[in-house]
Amino acid sequence: MAKGENQRLKLLYLLDILNIYTDDEHALSMADIVSKLAACGVNAERKALYTDIEELRKYGVDIIGEKDGSSFTYRIGNRKFELAELKLLVDAVQSSKFITGKKSAELIRKLEDQTSKYHASALNHQVFVAGRVKTMNESIYYNVDLIHTAISEDVKVRFRYYMWNENKKQVYKRDGAYYSVSPWGLTWEEENYYLIGFDDEYESIRYYRVDKMKNIVLTDKKREGRDNFKFLDMAAYSKKRFGMFDGEETEVEILCDNRMAGVIIDRFGKSTPFLKQDEEHFIARVSVAVSIQFLGWIMALGDGVKIVGPDFVVEQMRDEISRLSEMYWSDIDKYRLWDTTVCYTDNT
Repeated sequence: MAKGENQRLKLLYLLDILNIYTDDEHALSMADIVSKLAACGVNAERKALYTDIEELRKYGVDIIGEKDGSSFTYRIGNRKFELAELKLLVDAVQSSKFITGKKSAELIRKLEDQTSKYHASALNHQVFVAGRVKTMNESIYYNVDLIHTAISEDVKVRFRYYMWNENKKQVYKRDGAYYSVSPWGLTWEEENYYLIGFDDEYESIRYYRVDKMKNIVLTDKKREGRDNFKFLDMAAYSKKRFGMFDGEETEVEILCDNRMAGVIIDRFGKSTPFLKQDEEHFIARVSVAVSIQFLGWIMALGDGVKIVGPDFVVEQMRDEISRLSEMYWSDIDKYRLWDTTVCYTDNT
């Protein structure tokens, strides 16, 4: 038999064919394999293919041969990723706010390459998240990579930091001046990546949304703030902050209905102290950075929770409630979009 133009690539093509066209529900006969190799420009004899399959098995590929009537069929058994694992990864990619729509599609296509074409089709059909807000900063992946590099090389980074204005335009903070920050870690909170670092200007620990960082570069200056991070548990530090907003760190007592136990544990962990108040309530003691975001989180939980201490935090909550009450009840008609006196329904 004459050799095909891609004969030297026979083992690679054979491995690709098995990976693409076989799985637990789909197998190929030897005739199928010969035909698909021919389409790749590879001529193969059955006897030689038996040897090739054994070589791939020695390499570690789980190729299962099964008798099907009077012949044998072949398929891939164990893979690097199980289908359930790939579905989980696809969900994570598609659901992640910090990954752009374009990059999500690219990553999912790469994940599809880790299984057969039949399972890849199932993965593709799975991808649908209506109205998902995705980041618009395509450079976030490179920002993350540069930050990791800066940490490993023990150097500072410089970047510009922006916010959105009322015209939906990006406006640089500090009038466009570069921030100089010593990066010490990355954290994932509220569906966003944050850089945790020591800021040169403030000489303190600060958080920065990675997707709002632009023109990031490595410097040749060594990192500062080592003493600040030496005994800092970054995971615990992040958990105490709501929306990554700073506030005075305080041990707060929260009176909770018993049904709110899961909410408290989900946010603060199973080690959070619970003190039984009565048959229907307990008091949770949590260490948090008290900010408007924390107070808002408490309000969002409704009447199932109530801050009961310390007094100055209770007072902050009262002040915030008064502020919101005044905002919504003073000039209540000022922002009405229509005059209700001319609104009617025609039921004729």
